[in-house]
Amino acid sequence: MPEMAGSNALALAPDVLVRGTGAVGLAAALALARRGLRVALLGPAAPAPGRLGPDIRAYALNRRSVDLLSEIKVWEAIPPAARTQVHDMRIEGDDGAAVLEFSAWNAALAELAWIVDAAALDAALAEAVRFAPHIERVPAPVSAALTLLAEGKDSTTRAAFGARMARRPYGHQAIAARLATSRPHAGLARQWFRAPDVLALLPMDQPQPGHGLALVWSVPDERAAALLALADEAFEAELMLATAGAAGALRLLGARAAWPLSIGRAEPLHGPGWLLLGDAAHVVHPLAGQGLNLGLADVASIAHILAEREPWRSPGDARLLARHARERAMDTLAMGALTDGLLHLFSHPSPWVKELRNRGLGLVNQVAPLKRMLTRAALGR
Repeated sequence: MPEMAGSNALALAPDVLVRGTGAVGLAAALALARRGLRVALLGPAAPAPGRLGPDIRAYALNRRSVDLLSEIKVWEAIPPAARTQVHDMRIEGDDGAAVLEFSAWNAALAELAWIVDAAALDAALAEAVRFAPHIERVPAPVSAALTLLAEGKDSTTRAAFGARMARRPYGHQAIAARLATSRPHAGLARQWFRAPDVLALLPMDQPQPGHGLALVWSVPDERAAALLALADEAFEAELMLATAGAAGALRLLGARAAWPLSIGRAEPLHGPGWLLLGDAAHVVHPLAGQGLNLGLADVASIAHILAEREPWRSPGDARLLARHARERAMDTLAMGALTDGLLHLFSHPSPWVKELRNRGLGLVNQVAPLKRMLTRAALGR
């Protein structure tokens, strides 16, 4: 089969230039090309040189994100072992008793989320781009009616378009690792709010079906440095202590990685003929696992708006970009406020705040309609 991207697919000037070849940028290129727009894609076709070790990131994807990936013919291309259904979720407070539980069965859903191997998703997106008509990789910026900036939170060109990202560091690091567990995960995602840290274990079917976990552990910088310096056996012991053995005996599978956490939102989000997408536009704490979901929702929004535009409007029309910004404002602002509020609530040292937050967690667990509402909001429904 001939490779379309990089051929003469764009004999005419492109309608859209996508800057960025992460998951959001590739998804945007594919979604717009499927709607008949001519897309130029700028960015590296492979991981940046010097990147050390395997990619141990994992994404928690909601139904809206899965629907978009299905639409652009990527979802089914991800190996089955690299995408694991979450059927239940258990969130524990820091008093040893407060618990909030969610169940797909109780919410009449097939699943609460999917945990997806980041490298597998990136590979499936890149392969789809290789054979997509109307997409051409370009070595340098080209003129287009609309430029989409999807270069991530550290975008190097955002400022050149007049946008500024106001970011507030949390003073926390996210430690990621892959684990094997002695106990089957049974599609259960676990999370512990252990002031001041937040620990999540996400079910994975790699490398052994039913016994893999992805770790995301948000801890203060000093504590993160100490944990990363530990030998594997000592780190495993810290995990067992933090989880009280609830997820079984945990064993590291390879290296650990860490990155600094912050919250931020760019202003403005769009201008004459350009628009920010994904982490280039907004950054949230990963405790709710919604970062990539917000980015893919950005893609779905602009793709729909451009597909439904009046024939005489250019893809970079200011009214279209403003319409997209209005549609996405509530979702992104609410998620930023939610994650920021939860992190500060569960890191507050006051005993009465601790009592309040744990009582609140237990109360929500008793209100079935509220739990259903929260579940469907997280799923993007």
